[in-house]
Amino acid sequence: MANKLRGPYRPPQYRRVMLPMIVLRRLDCVLEPTHEAVVKKYEQLLAQGQPEKAIVKILGKTASGDRKHPLYNTSKYTFKKLLADPDNISRNLVTYINGFSPKAKEIFEKFKFEEEITKLDDANRLYMIIKEFVQTEDGKSVDLHPDRVTNLQMGYVFEELVRKFNEQANEEAGDHFTPREVIRLMANLIYTDEEDVYKPGIIRTIYDPTCGTGGMLSVSEEHIRKENTNAHLILYGQEYNGESYAICCSDLLIKDEPLDNITYGDTLGDGKTGDGHPDKKFHYMMANPPFGVEWKPQKDTVEKEYKSFGFTGRFGPGLPRINDGALLFLLHMISKMHPSPEFGGDGSKIAIVFNGSPLFTGDAGSGESNIRRWIIENDMLDAVVALPNQLFYNTGIFTYIWLVSNKKTPERKGKVQLIDATKHYQKMSKSLGDKRNLMSDDHIQEITRLYGENGHDSVSKFLCEGKGQEKVASKVFDNREFGYLKMTVERPLRLNFRVNDERIAKLHDEPAFKGLAESKKRKNKEEIDKEIAEGKTFQQAILEMLEGMKSDELIMDRAIFLKSLKKAIKAAGLKLDAPVQKAILSALSEKDPKAEICRDAKGNPEPDADLRDTELVPLPNDIMLPLPFDYDKKAKNTDLLELVEEHCEAYLKKEVLPHVPDAWIDHKKTKVGYEIPLNRHFYVYEPPRELNKIESDIEHVENEILGMLKALKL
Repeated sequence: MANKLRGPYRPPQYRRVMLPMIVLRRLDCVLEPTHEAVVKKYEQLLAQGQPEKAIVKILGKTASGDRKHPLYNTSKYTFKKLLADPDNISRNLVTYINGFSPKAKEIFEKFKFEEEITKLDDANRLYMIIKEFVQTEDGKSVDLHPDRVTNLQMGYVFEELVRKFNEQANEEAGDHFTPREVIRLMANLIYTDEEDVYKPGIIRTIYDPTCGTGGMLSVSEEHIRKENTNAHLILYGQEYNGESYAICCSDLLIKDEPLDNITYGDTLGDGKTGDGHPDKKFHYMMANPPFGVEWKPQKDTVEKEYKSFGFTGRFGPGLPRINDGALLFLLHMISKMHPSPEFGGDGSKIAIVFNGSPLFTGDAGSGESNIRRWIIENDMLDAVVALPNQLFYNTGIFTYIWLVSNKKTPERKGKVQLIDATKHYQKMSKSLGDKRNLMSDDHIQEITRLYGENGHDSVSKFLCEGKGQEKVASKVFDNREFGYLKMTVERPLRLNFRVNDERIAKLHDEPAFKGLAESKKRKNKEEIDKEIAEGKTFQQAILEMLEGMKSDELIMDRAIFLKSLKKAIKAAGLKLDAPVQKAILSALSEKDPKAEICRDAKGNPEPDADLRDTELVPLPNDIMLPLPFDYDKKAKNTDLLELVEEHCEAYLKKEVLPHVPDAWIDHKKTKVGYEIPLNRHFYVYEPPRELNKIESDIEHVENEILGMLKALKL
């Protein structure tokens, strides 16, 4: 088909035709056996003057008696019949699409396929494309009936096409679908220890706020039904890309599942669309939100909700930086959780894919840090699994699965499990875009085992690129261990003073001094000139006063020099305001570690901003979570200091004062931060090879090079 589109379409545009045509052919294959009966029944119902609602219901039963959601086509056309009238194929195809049942017709509205039909017909390609499905060059037809091509296989077909075209269009990394083995791993993890979901007749809801083509919903449903065919699963989702939404809906329509549960629009809210399932709660949620993508289109809506509703809305803990909105989707999903069993609810569990950014970006007190803090201090972060790189189709970066739950089992409460699965992969025989690695079923089972056993320092044995490996791949930490205190360490300001030509010259660069000879008036030129002249006279008087103070003496104490300066100012009969005095002190001083400490009016040492430093201090071992510290940027830390001040002072005494004895902590600036340094916890030091072995290798290479050079000469 792609070969026949070349010319009127560029490769990134092929999807506009291929995706809707594949969906159309799949529906055609489903409806063809009962098509004649449906058309005949439709004509009878019209003749009887039946209302539209009755027609939809009756035709749905005619097309397939056991379907709950109607799927039929009332036009006289099928793919085969369209080929019988080549001259009118464009008009007939539009009639065919308009003959579908309401929900199916809505799918093609999202594809905006009618625009392409005219273009294909004008380029004399439409007949060729339809014929390609009905009768290929080898005489076979393309049969996409679900009995021949399962929904899972169809998902692979769509996603492979989407991958190719996204790649050619250079679309955003992460703004893409998820490899099926990653979804299978997420399903394995999220349903581990979930005994209720396997009870016959159980009702459970599954939600994906960025559902794309519906892969996560389909695989999740398939995973449960393998063990529990009698489970009543209700799938919900939302998607903002029209194409992906249409593909997802077509899949659900063929499976006879309700389409109303899949909503179209921006989950976060872009001003026109928003959360498609307000006030709904879900038992299980899975998502691969776009990572590393700006959320500027959603900025106004999100910030308004954050400021107006706080913790009663979706984004109470804070907002991440504008260049990556992935954490906003996690906050959105958490807002959809059922109350925990402790509060009489079923509880919920979330699996979400992130890049590395949400693990550690953001300083203490930032939006990202506060989001991590809120999740961890409320004991919702269950586990983080580090995946291999080169696993996704259009990005080679490392990715991570976060498992978030408000119904942890007793042994997992107050803990977070980290799993290093970065080596659990095998090389693909043929790469697909940036995807060069694949997790096998054995890898998925091994990672699931590590999660299920929840062991600290658990060893994993697995194959990586065909070679056996053994390493510590699971660690368990207390929630507290991911928190830290960012304390500000100050050192005193020390200045020496001297009045000489070099330092007096610096005064001319001080803004407060320069401002004396500038006018604030804007209209009357005479008054402006007068004000400038008076300012210059005042500047000259200050300089003359300083000329009288000139000396080679280096004064090491600001208090002593300040007395001399004030005496000279009084003798000269000048009245200097504070900014000008500060400018004089700044020009005549230099930093000097041997000078006396500069102190304020209360005798407290003044801090030197250039020597200011910060220390990241682990939380005390005995501290209870959550911490008594608000998430607002202007929050006072008084209650927090009662718990951590001694701990911080002990750290200062042990780690800082031996190196800088005059340092102190400005406790008012102490903040709380959270990060998940997964790589650091699994780092294993590998000592360099012995020097004699390195030297031997170098000599061996040198001899090889010399041998090659001799051969060239010969």
